Order: sequence, then structure tokens, then C-alpha cells
Amino acid sequence: MKHILITGGAGFIGSNLALKLASEGYSVRVIDNLSKQIHGNHPETTSPLYQSIIDKVDFIKGDVTKKSDIEKAIYGQDAIVHLAAETGTGQSMYEIKKYCDVNIGGTAMLLDVITNNKHHLKKLIVASSRAIYGEGKYKCLKHGIVYPEVRNDDYLKRGDFECKCPFCNKTVQLLPTSEDSMIHPTSIYGITKQNQEQMVLTIGKTIGIPSVSFRYQNVYGPGQSLSNPYTGILSIFSTQIRNDQDINIFEDGKESRDFVYIDDVVDATILGLENEAANNEAFNVGADKPIDVNTVASTLKKEFNANNNIFVSGNYRVGDIRHNYADLSKIRMKLGYNPKFNFKRGISKFCEWVKNQNSATINYKESINELKDRNLFK
Repeated sequence: MKHILITGGAGFIGSNLALKLASEGYSVRVIDNLSKQIHGNHPETTSPLYQSIIDKVDFIKGDVTKKSDIEKAIYGQDAIVHLAAETGTGQSMYEIKKYCDVNIGGTAMLLDVITNNKHHLKKLIVASSRAIYGEGKYKCLKHGIVYPEVRNDDYLKRGDFECKCPFCNKTVQLLPTSEDSMIHPTSIYGITKQNQEQMVLTIGKTIGIPSVSFRYQNVYGPGQSLSNPYTGILSIFSTQIRNDQDINIFEDGKESRDFVYIDDVVDATILGLENEAANNEAFNVGADKPIDVNTVASTLKKEFNANNNIFVSGNYRVGDIRHNYADLSKIRMKLGYNPKFNFKRGISKFCEWVKNQNSATINYKESINELKDRNLFK
């Protein structure tokens, strides 16, 4: 396989993957609609991601929901890495049609074109997400392995944020979530990622194109947007710190995520592209350890040598999960993946990059107000 198409290839993951593939001798084509939310009003000057790849790839400005754009993009390609998607758990809960149109509709269009047109594709990779697991896997002292349901609003209002056993309602112990865990997303975003994965693996198997799904955890690193309020807390907190703003930590700050560095995500994806052992499988891609939000905030404050106030507010967003981190046993065994960046090393490199960026503004308050207006932030 020499010719690789990356949908959404001007985004954070896509641009890093494109640069790595190009450096290894692949011919890379990118299709991307250069969304304003990610790339700004004038990508030629406002999007470092776009600028980093434009002279190294065959770039098509196009939309995965448009048949003619997809037909043009897949011509002559050996493999597709399908990353194009709307991202953001909170935003997905009120921009429902948009998320479904792009994530589900765009994937359906891609698969429809592949199924009904001549091509010589040899592999199809899709970006899934840890969001498909919902609250993930836990252990109840009485009932063993359980998969908690959406957290009860009455408990959240009184500051009881931990997940409960669905059978006895006792607080449960977090376990690493393996690929055979129950899939029960708690957000529209998670539902669309589940649909993307299932459609790609189903059609790939049906028409004989080896397909792979990667369930990325919380991806971060140099190059991610510092002005998009839907890219996650590392961008939000970093921008707030640099702008001398206070940091509002939701819940009790003990909620945790599996933060995986961008280089590890790129390496895992290339392993799936090049390795037949990945065919027709789904894999977690993470860093193997949960990091709580209090630790994130204090680490960033230390890295930036800042004096910002940190408030643990007890606020919470509808659709957010409490914890999740990936069991990496399968991807280690089948593909030989092992994350090279722990949180300490990765966050240090991320912060060094941030320090060299121009100060950004972020419409964070506006994004929160949008949630409040719809009773999705409490």
C-alpha cells in the first residue's frame, strides 16, 4: 500500500498522521472541509495544522457528506483512514442533527461510494472513541464486573459523583475497559462513533476490504487547537492559565481520563495500516493510566509557573462520564503497541509547545452558556 487517503486529514490527529506517513515514503491525500471551529476563518493564516501539511500532501477541500467529493478523493488510493467527524461530547447534546449528519451520514456516504464504485482499496481504518463505552467497566464487591448506567441526577446534585452498581446501587471500583466491554454510550457523540465503527467493520467484512477500528482515548499534544472550547480540558486550562483566568473544575476534580499523546496515536494507527493482524478488529488506543482532573490542573499550573486560582465547583455536564481508561492488552498482543509517552513526559512537551504559541482566545464561557440554556450544565 503506497497511496493513503485521510479524511479529516487537516485536523489534529489527521495532520500528524499525514506528516508521519509522508516522512515514511507514503503518498498521502487529504480531504478536509477546513471547519471554521477548528481552522478559523482563514485557514491559510489561522490554521497551523493546515499550513503544516499543505505542501506535503495532495489536498482536496471537500466534504465527506458529498458524493462527488468522496468519489474524487478515493480515486487511485490503496487505503483510507477515516477521521472526518464532528467532535465534542457536550456540543453533541444540542447539535444533534449536525453530529449525526457528519459522523453517521458522512461515513454512510463514504461506504456507499466504496461499495458501488470501482477501486483498489486494500484497507479501511476508522477512528472510533472511548466514548462508545459510556461509563466503562467497574467492579462491584457483590456483583462482580458491572457496567454502570448514566449517573443519577439526584446524586450529582448533592455531590455524589461516583458510579453505582446497576443492581445494588453501591459505589463501584474502576477497572480498565477492554474491547469486549459493554458498549453503551451516554452522549450523541458516543452514539455516532459507535455507528461509525459498526458500519465500517460490517461493510468492510461484507465487501472484502480489511477494516480496523481504533477506539482513541483523550488525545493531546502539540498542534491541538487552543481556541476550540470543544477540544478538551488541556487546551481550555492552558489557554485560561495563559490569559490569567481562574480555572473552574467540574464535579469534585476526581473524575479521570486516559490522556494519550498524539505520537502514540499516530504510531498505533500506522501499525493498524501495515499489520494484517489488525484486520477486522477493534482496538483501544490509550496511555494505560487514568489521570484525574485535579492532577491535570495542578500539573499545568506548575508547568506554566502560574498563580491562577483553581476552583472545584461541583458543576457538571449532562452526558459526561466519571472515569474511563483503556485496557491495552489486545493491541499490545496483536500489534505490539506500547505507549512511549507517560503523562509527565507528554504534558511537558505539550506545555513547551504552548509556551511558543501566540496567546489564544477561547469561547469557553459561550460554550458553557449554550449548555446552560438547554439545561445540560448544572
